[in-house]
Amino acid sequence: MRTVLSRFSVLLACFGVACGGAPAPPEAGELPLDEIRGEQIAAHLKFLSHDLLEGRAPSTRGGALAAEYLATQLAVFGVEPAGESGTYFQQLSIIEATVEPSFVLSVAGGPRFRYLDDVVAVSGIQRPKVTFDGDVVFVGHGIVAPELKWDDYAGVEMTGRIALVMVNDPPAPPDEPQLFGGEALTYYGRWTYKLEEAARQGALGAILIHTTESATYPWQVVQTSWSGTQYALPVREGELALALESWVTEDAARVLARHGGHDLDALRKTALQRGAKPVPLGVRVSGVISQTLSEKTTPNVIGVVRGNTAKDQGVMYTAHYDHLGMTEPVGGKETDRIHNGAIDNAAGVAGVLEIAEAFARARARPHRSIYFVFTAAEESGLLGAEHLAAHLPLPADQWTANINIDGLNLAGRTKDVVLLGAERSSLGAIASELASRHARVLGPDPEPGRGYFFRSDHFPLAKVGIPAVSLGESTQYIGKDPGFAKTLRDEYNEKDYHQPSDEFKTTWDYSGAVEDLRFLAELGWRISDQRELPAYNAGDQFAAPRAGK
Repeated sequence: MRTVLSRFSVLLACFGVACGGAPAPPEAGELPLDEIRGEQIAAHLKFLSHDLLEGRAPSTRGGALAAEYLATQLAVFGVEPAGESGTYFQQLSIIEATVEPSFVLSVAGGPRFRYLDDVVAVSGIQRPKVTFDGDVVFVGHGIVAPELKWDDYAGVEMTGRIALVMVNDPPAPPDEPQLFGGEALTYYGRWTYKLEEAARQGALGAILIHTTESATYPWQVVQTSWSGTQYALPVREGELALALESWVTEDAARVLARHGGHDLDALRKTALQRGAKPVPLGVRVSGVISQTLSEKTTPNVIGVVRGNTAKDQGVMYTAHYDHLGMTEPVGGKETDRIHNGAIDNAAGVAGVLEIAEAFARARARPHRSIYFVFTAAEESGLLGAEHLAAHLPLPADQWTANINIDGLNLAGRTKDVVLLGAERSSLGAIASELASRHARVLGPDPEPGRGYFFRSDHFPLAKVGIPAVSLGESTQYIGKDPGFAKTLRDEYNEKDYHQPSDEFKTTWDYSGAVEDLRFLAELGWRISDQRELPAYNAGDQFAAPRAGK
């Protein structure tokens, strides 16, 4: 017997039209959920994370192979192309930049910080050689939030200067327990925001202070993510750009502050309070970023199952297919150069493929169209998703939801299913009710301080007003010790995240992934068929675009 979607049907005759009374209950049997199977997830995942694809970096042979594989699979399923010129591909231009490892951050009259050991650096200015020389100003968390009466740049002119910035949010004090989201990281805490704000302030550059606690990952992740080929969208005329975008280790930041006669701990302690002032350190740094530049293209891959009536409205599933490619060993210690990106995110891509196959095999069409989007260059700053958000196949206000998958549960069945961002919109209530029908619960983000909602491809879509959720990490494993989930997360973050060891494993248990993916497929079907479009809650930061603000 096939496992099928319960209580759902094709469009009712009076769907979307004024008619008396409640709509009749949908019939069963439309969406074949048993098309989503563990052995198929494993097959997709194994191929996409194979060494032959060389880490699927954007605009590389391996990345192109991955994109062709996805397009071919969609065609086999019978999913229509929804890219450009009748293809599955939406091409975006990207700038490749490889910084010479001879880079040194020099302190006038003081120490020199070495590339990778002490500092990583890129330039937002897309030229072969970028020179910078400027005074350093400690700006606390580098946040300007008028609605919270917080301004770390108050009273300082940053033109020609370099900001030294703490990552993460300021902690919420007892008298303001929800300041900056309380325990949850806000976008103000993300390193991407820090660089954006420094540029808005007219700074020459920005230096981010790394700690494992504040960044939520160790220095080795910064080393691998910020070395080798880096990617960016082409800088548009008039767009703000920093000459220096960099991280330094905590030890290097201490030395930098001490050279100007300051104590880093004292500076950071003062910056925890509202009203703290920027502190010029009396230190000048300089350097030359030499980089090899080239402009290339890489595709988002897009397919669609057309709706049977509301073809011009859509539900979108997303997963990024890129990873870090091949990098040089750090310190000569690694022999494996291929960053296979199995969990991050061959797993999520495999999941969206499985959902696409289920929709393509459905015995009836959904009410609204269902799009399946595999984005490029997520690891380089959500570039594919940013391009997608600016070049959507349908107008932004005609998307009912985005369901994003960035990793899968490969450790067994769980009681809970976690959807990051569910509490922000009416999607949360829909998902919660659906979970209860399956004797599951909609669980909270187990680590809100990591800010995962702002770290994957749903975020650029949320910024244009599309209600979005992203599959998170469950905590209630059936038959497992209560601490099992945290141990699993910690081991992955410490050992495998953005490392060559994120490889396919034959020991994975797909039972939990199958349940989650069937849940997400059913959720998308339900969202497609309901009359009212989901919406962000009043007052949520992402509600403004659709409110016309």
